[in-house]
Amino acid sequence: MPHTKADVAATGTGVRSRPRAVLPALCATQITSWGVLYYAFPVLNPTITHDTGWPAGATTAAFSAALVVSAVVGIFVGRVLDRRGPRAVMTAGSVLGPLSLLLVAAAPDLAVFVAGWLPAGAAMAATFYPPAFAALTRWWAPDHIRALTVVTLAGGLASTVFAPLTAVLADHCSWRTTYAVLAGILAAVTIPTHALALRAPWPPAPGSPRRTAAGPDPAVRSRAFWMLAATFTLSAFAMYAVVITLVPLLLERGCTTTQAAWALGLGGAGQVLGRTLYAALARHTGVVTRTAALIGLGGLTTASLALVPGPYGLLVALSVLAGIVRGNLTLLQATAVTDRWGTTHYGRLSGLLGAPAHAAAALAPFAGAVLAVPLGGYGPLFHLLATVSVAAALTAPWTGVTEHHRGGSHKRSSARERSLGGQDGPP
Repeated sequence: MPHTKADVAATGTGVRSRPRAVLPALCATQITSWGVLYYAFPVLNPTITHDTGWPAGATTAAFSAALVVSAVVGIFVGRVLDRRGPRAVMTAGSVLGPLSLLLVAAAPDLAVFVAGWLPAGAAMAATFYPPAFAALTRWWAPDHIRALTVVTLAGGLASTVFAPLTAVLADHCSWRTTYAVLAGILAAVTIPTHALALRAPWPPAPGSPRRTAAGPDPAVRSRAFWMLAATFTLSAFAMYAVVITLVPLLLERGCTTTQAAWALGLGGAGQVLGRTLYAALARHTGVVTRTAALIGLGGLTTASLALVPGPYGLLVALSVLAGIVRGNLTLLQATAVTDRWGTTHYGRLSGLLGAPAHAAAALAPFAGAVLAVPLGGYGPLFHLLATVSVAAALTAPWTGVTEHHRGGSHKRSSARERSLGGQDGPP
């Protein structure tokens, strides 16, 4: 397919396709995929357990199992993305997601309910941020931060749109019908969008032949990679546990389900606001300083939610502040690989780096539901999660990469990344 001036962008490695339809398409599909596959569950779970009699720990374990599957499948997805691009992967995930939710909605018992969530996890791996980030990083480099910011701004609205929508649907029909309606929305929005908008040629990875031949193994073996994986794993556990258990925390504080859903949704609006601030933050801070500060702030907002009993308006404000921090953390994780090792093996490195974090995020909902009982409620649980965030922040100083370990074969990319905030080395 020939390229026109309107469809290409000059980068440090030559001229690269920048298809116009991809960015708005991914904005729409990220809102819908996250909203239906992820944010609907914390709103519906209290109703599911009430109507079926299934234990909350068991239903949350089913959702956690989906996230575990997502973490494992994400490694394979990253390798496919590097070689072939996002169209086949994201379209397949768009088909699998609605079918999985229909099985969940029709589940006659807990075993089938769990079985429905497992393929939903594979759909998450194929449609959530990682494949979208890989697509934008390859098509938009070296200006990928702008594209990533736009998509995450849209994605941040997922809870704002779908948490209240789910609550409204649940007020007027059963949780099973609600999931069936949401599955229809997911299919209608994401299947044709991914199939039609991601058809552009997949450009070759940047980097010199020497760097490409070396592969991602030196980065994977580095101390910075493993420390960064540990940092993101601890942070993900705390962050995702907070998101999933915010609704029961607010119910414990006397809020209605609708009020709790709105608080969760407005936290998503906070994520959008936070992501508008990330570029300025990146310009004025090094990547290690940025990592430690954002994760530490996440712990502070979690501790505040644990300490403040009300009123409702103050709890909503804290949810928004927590969302602002989460919004920045999403972009921090999206740019972690390119900030340190460039874009050549972005898909594979991101898949490997994200696997333990995704596994921790998967266990977080189940662990939160289980730990809340012996801890005496969700307030003490949030205290524990704040401590986990502090531990994650304390590992951040060892996640920096020197120019020697980055490799000298992508100097233009390095210069670009330094202009976005520089690199802090280990102390």
